[in-house]
Amino acid sequence: MSARPPHPRARQLRTALAASCVTLLLAATGCSLGEPEPDPAGEPPNLPKPSATVGSGGQEIVTTVLAQGLRVPWGIAFLPDGGALVTERDSGRIVQVGPESTPDGLRVTEVQTIDGVVASGEGGLLGIAVSPQFAQDRTVFVYYTAERDNRIARLRLGEEPTPILTGIPKAGIHNGGGLAFGPDGLLYASTGDAGDTDQSQDVKQLGGKILRITPDGKPAPDNPFPNSPVWSLGHRNVQGIAWDGDRMYAVEFGQNTWDEINQITKGKNYGWPEVEGRGGDEKYVDPIVQWPTDEASCSGLAAVERMLATACLRGQRLWLVELTDTGTVLGQPQALLTEQYGRLRAVAAAPDGSIWVSTSNHDGRGRPAPEDDRLLRLVFAGGGAGRS
Repeated sequence: MSARPPHPRARQLRTALAASCVTLLLAATGCSLGEPEPDPAGEPPNLPKPSATVGSGGQEIVTTVLAQGLRVPWGIAFLPDGGALVTERDSGRIVQVGPESTPDGLRVTEVQTIDGVVASGEGGLLGIAVSPQFAQDRTVFVYYTAERDNRIARLRLGEEPTPILTGIPKAGIHNGGGLAFGPDGLLYASTGDAGDTDQSQDVKQLGGKILRITPDGKPAPDNPFPNSPVWSLGHRNVQGIAWDGDRMYAVEFGQNTWDEINQITKGKNYGWPEVEGRGGDEKYVDPIVQWPTDEASCSGLAAVERMLATACLRGQRLWLVELTDTGTVLGQPQALLTEQYGRLRAVAAAPDGSIWVSTSNHDGRGRPAPEDDRLLRLVFAGGGAGRS
C-alpha cells in the first residue's frame, strides 16, 4: 500500500520539531546531540542532554528527562505559560513542572495536597484538567478517590476543592480517572467498573462509562440518555482519552486477552463484559486497535496531528498509531521506549507539539530506579508512525 502524503500541518510540525533538536542522522555519524534550543512555546533552554532512539517501525525520537523524583505521576495538564500541573496518585499532591528551569531540568514546585484523597490500590489523586478559560477563572478540575467514592471536583489552586460530581464507584482496582475538556468545551471523565462488571452495561450506573458534564457537574446538553452524564458505556476501565480534531478516542484495559483503543461515539456500547477486543457483534463497537495485554495495558492517551500515542504499564512502552483522514488506522502501530524506562502511565500533547510521558515505577508493580518516577519529553525527528 502506498503511503498517504503527510498532512501539511503535520509536515510543518515534524520539520519544526526536528530542527528544534539536532538531526539523528548527525547523531548516527558521531556528533553529539547537544541541548535543544528554546522555542516560542516558552520551553526553557537548560534541559538535560537528550538521548536518541529508533522505534520498532523506524520512527526516530529524541527523549529528554524533564523531571525526576516524582511518586506515581498520574495526570498531566498544561497551563497557558507552558508549564504543566501533574498529579501524584498516592501522595495526593499537585505539583507544577516548569516553565522555569534548573540545571537538572524543569523546576518542580508543590502546589497543594488535595484533602480527602484516600489512596489505596489503584485509587488516589488521578486525572486533572485545566479550564479552557484558565486565564480568566484560574480553575482546574481533579478526579480522585475519596472515602466512599470516586469524585470530580473543581478548585482554584491553593484553595479547597468543591465536588461537582460524586458517587462514581470505587474499589482497589478499576477506578478509571481520565479527565479532559473536549473540543466542545465540555468536561469528559472516564470511569472503571470498580470490579463489578454489571456496572458497565447499566446506563443508570456511573461505573464503566465515559461521562460528559458541564463545568458545574451537570449532565451536558444533548447527552444520549436523558438527564444522565453518560456519554458511552460498556467499558471495563478507561483511563486515557484524547481527540484528533472532533474524533474522540479512548484506551481500554482488557482483562486477560486484549487491550484496546476505541473511537468513542455518542451513546455507543463498547461491549464489556460481553466482549473483550473485537467480537463481531453488531450491538457493540469494535476497537480500532487491540494488543495482547502483556504488550500493552496502556493508561494515558494523547493525539498529535493524526497520531495517537498511548503509554503502557505492563507493556513498558509507548505505542504510536497513525490515523487516516477518516479516523481509521494507517499501517501498523509501532512501539517506542520498550523497557527503557519501565512502566509508562501518563502521556500528554504539549503546546509546542512535543509529547510528555510519565513513568509509574513506584506504583507497587514496578522496579523503581533511583531517578524514578520521571517525566520525559519526546520529539519525533522523522515521518509518521506505522507508514506502509
